[in-house]
Amino acid sequence: MLTKRIIPCLDIKNGRCVKGIQFENIRDAGDPVQLAKWYAEQGADELVFLDITATNEERKTFAELVRDIARHIDIPFTVGGGISSVADVEVLLMAGADKVSINSSAIKNPALIEELAKHFGSQCVTVAIDTKYTEATGWKVYTRAGTIETEHATVDWAKKVTELGAGEILLTSMNNDGTKAGFALDITKAVSEAVTVPVIASGGAGTMQHFSDAFKEANADAALAASLFHFRELEIPVLKNFLKTQGVDVRI
Repeated sequence: MLTKRIIPCLDIKNGRCVKGIQFENIRDAGDPVQLAKWYAEQGADELVFLDITATNEERKTFAELVRDIARHIDIPFTVGGGISSVADVEVLLMAGADKVSINSSAIKNPALIEELAKHFGSQCVTVAIDTKYTEATGWKVYTRAGTIETEHATVDWAKKVTELGAGEILLTSMNNDGTKAGFALDITKAVSEAVTVPVIASGGAGTMQHFSDAFKEANADAALAASLFHFRELEIPVLKNFLKTQGVDVRI
């Protein structure tokens, strides 16, 4: 059985790491290179680096920053933001990224998933799904940094992207994001059971128990958090030791 992964997320805006609540009220969280280095030393299994304004501002992820981060860490990391072509991915992988994450571009052009999987292998392709629940529509997929609702039901979209070649899903509940009230266990479990690729739970981590719940109740393969780690409210070695006591297999 594969060990469960703990993944800090570095949301980047204008070269700084930032964090918001439910995709709004963005505040500064530090220098991404220094944070990445610290997380690697702390025992993070992977990092996710997302340029959160790249798509909305119609610009590409800053490859030089990716290169700088790669020079300072020895753990895998995923890069996303504004990726829409094979050429974009080549630049980022050459800069040192291990995987890429696509979101809005996958919705706009689903064939891109298949194209990237053929060029680089499914293991390099993560599809990020930003999802939000409303009583009127249930769990739906959102695009453009969570600003536009799509026609896609979340579980159906997760199935489709994996059929097209996605090797991993990064599932973020917009309802839970930044609230520290816990991960959205229901939709995380539904997606995990519907696909055969690893699912990363994202949005809502506030306590060590929340991570345990994501692994044991929602069958997530990895759990991602940002502010909880950035502001040192919880340190990764402490979290991993707790998870061990809960019977969750993690790498110490």
